[in-house]
Amino acid sequence: VTPEATLEETRYLFTAAEGVPTSIRITAKSGEVVEVARGADNAWKVMLPIEATAEQGASEAAASQVTTMRVLESIPTIDLDLVGVNDPDYTLDIKFDSGQERTIKVGVVTPTEIGYYVQDASGGDVLIVSKSSLDSLIGMLTFPPYLETPTPSPVPTETPLPITATPDAATRTTATATP
Repeated sequence: VTPEATLEETRYLFTAAEGVPTSIRITAKSGEVVEVARGADNAWKVMLPIEATAEQGASEAAASQVTTMRVLESIPTIDLDLVGVNDPDYTLDIKFDSGQERTIKVGVVTPTEIGYYVQDASGGDVLIVSKSSLDSLIGMLTFPPYLETPTPSPVPTETPLPITATPDAATRTTATATP
C-alpha cells in the first residue's frame, strides 16, 4: 500500500465565475481613493482621484492581480476588531463583466507579515490573503496608473546676437613703437 499524495486545492479570493474585473476601486481609511474602470472601448481609464487616461499595462496588471489573489487560510471564528475588518484600513470594490460586484474589507497585516486579514462585506469567514498581491493594489493609492504624457522638449530658437560696433579695416590704426 502506497500513501496517496493529497494536493490542497488553491483557493482564490475571487472566482473565475465572477468574470473579468471591469472596475477596481480602492479606498483607504484615511480617505484616499483610486479607481480604474474599463470604458466601452475596453480601454482602462483612471476615474479617481483625477479622471484621465490610464496606463493600460499597469491597469491590466491590477485586473490580473485581482483574479489571482490567493487565499492562504480561512479563519471561521476570530475577533473581527482584532484583525481590523470591523474598521478596515482599506476597502476594495470590484465590478466584474458578469455584472457581479464584491466589496472586500482589508484589515491588518498578519503577525507573520505574509498576508492581510480580509472579509467580504457581506460577511463570512475571515480570510488571509497574500500580502504581496494586496500591496500591489494598495500601491495604486500612492501611484495611480496614469498614462505618462511625454514632456515636450524645449524647441531651440534662433536668438539673434546683439550687434556690436567693430572697427572696420579702413579706420583701423596701427600703433608704431617710437624709439
